[in-house]
Amino acid sequence: MLMERGGWVMIPLLGMSILGVALVIERSYFWFSVNATARSPYLIRLSAALRQGEIDEARSLSNNDRSPFGGMVRSMLDHGGTEAATVEAMELQRPRLERSMVLISTIVTAAPLLGILGTVVGIIQSFQLLGGESTLTDPTDVAGGIATALITTAFGLIIALMMLFPYMIFRGLLDRTMGRMESIAAAAIQGSDHGGS
Repeated sequence: MLMERGGWVMIPLLGMSILGVALVIERSYFWFSVNATARSPYLIRLSAALRQGEIDEARSLSNNDRSPFGGMVRSMLDHGGTEAATVEAMELQRPRLERSMVLISTIVTAAPLLGILGTVVGIIQSFQLLGGESTLTDPTDVAGGIATALITTAFGLIIALMMLFPYMIFRGLLDRTMGRMESIAAAAIQGSDHGGS
């Protein structure tokens, strides 16, 4: 069996792969709901209401929105449309947007290193066969040990690649969402200045 041949290092690697898949599924659902195509007209209406200083309209639009956009607008409206309030409102939503990103990045980095560790341990064991006091009757035992050791490196690289592409996609979606939030914040500041003049 692959797990037995790879040794004990395969256990944390398997755990990483299961955790990674779960995180990718959760984040995919989150980003799909945040960046749904149907949300664009809503965001345009929300920005327009904020830009024109229509606070009641903006509050009505944001009250039914459970996305980071709605949370940011509600926070801005509760604390006033000042620049400090908008920055604070954006920062309050950042942990929600960046959730699990550090963990996914850690899996991308740690999985190949853990795989290499398994390979090094396997090669050490193979060389112990060569240097041991017992007579080595079949040289293929050493080659088989090295081949088995390389399984962990292959598995670690597969996990890293499996997680890398979703991670980069999520980073792009994060940047896109932050850009949208900045445009909404700018509209709120403009509306606040317009209302105050």
